[in-house]
Formats: sequence, structure tokens, C-alpha cells
Amino acid sequence: MQDKTDKHASLWQLFLTFTKIGAFTIGGGYAMIPLIEREVVTKREWIDNDEFLDMLVLSQTAPGILAMNISILVGNRVRGKWGAVISALGSALPSFVIILIFALYLSQYREITWVDNMFRAIRPAVVALIATPVFKLAKTAKISWKTVWIPIVAALLIWLLGVSPIYIIIGAAAGGLLWGWIQRRRAAK
Repeated sequence: MQDKTDKHASLWQLFLTFTKIGAFTIGGGYAMIPLIEREVVTKREWIDNDEFLDMLVLSQTAPGILAMNISILVGNRVRGKWGAVISALGSALPSFVIILIFALYLSQYREITWVDNMFRAIRPAVVALIATPVFKLAKTAKISWKTVWIPIVAALLIWLLGVSPIYIIIGAAAGGLLWGWIQRRRAAK
């Protein structure tokens, strides 16, 4: 892994990139994933695909908002501590301003039919924006037809039975360790 600190991005570029992502994404953190990936991996090449996947996994397991977590990790990777701070500010600023405007002005118009219809029309697009990174991550994480049952079972346990995601993570870690141990024993024979 080559060191990219201070070589590819200014603090201003980080701020503008994450402000743009935050301003033009409807649907929250998961909807931001393809935009963040396109900007930081494909377009600007600040990090590679494997680093992005690692950061994404870490962002999902860390407490807090996914988009904020990943912006902090990318900013830190590209420009150190100040990069993390500036990326977080860029990521949070659009949401803050939009929610402030919504709270001040738009909530009084929610009763108007065309405003309500506009928000209803956005819902399917948000679902598509969330589904896209899920399928892309499945491909990147090398989930196959043999292993697809694992995330499905995990989702069903959380959704239907109310199992805490923490127990799912602990179980997955234990299962991975056990599977690795079994594979090493088979290879040793």
C-alpha cells in the first residue's frame, strides 16, 4: 500500500468533494456509497478499491453515521488528521443546511399535494440507490451462490427475530475463525 498522504488532494479538494457528495445524495449513508466510491476511487484515485472496501467495512462496524465514518477514514488516509476533520465537515454541512431549511420552511408546505407527491416519488430512487452498493459490495466481497446464505440469514435474524447486530458480528467472527481453523487442518493433512 503506497503512502498517498499530502500527494493527491488538498484540504479544499477534500472539503468540496464530500460537500458535493453530501449535497446531492438522497437516502443517507448507503445511498452515498457509490458516489463516494466513484469520487475517491475511480475519479480521483485517492485510494484503491480494496482500501475502499476495508474502509467501508470499518465504517459500518464503527458507531455513528456511515457516510461520516467513511469520509473521516478517507480524509485521514489522504491528508491525515486535518483531512479527516475537513472531510467530516464537508460531509455534514449539506445535511445540516438542508435540514435547517426544511425545518424552517418546507414543513409548513407538507400538506400541499404536489409537495407530498414529490417526496413519495423520491422513495423508489432511494431504494435503488441503496440496492446498487449492496450488489456491488457483494461482488467485491466475493459473495458467491455458496455463501449468499450468510448475509441473508444475518438479515433475517436481525429483522424477524430482533437479534442484535453485535451478536451477528460476534457470531460471524467466530464462524470465520472456526472455518479458517478447519481449512488449515485440512491443508495440513
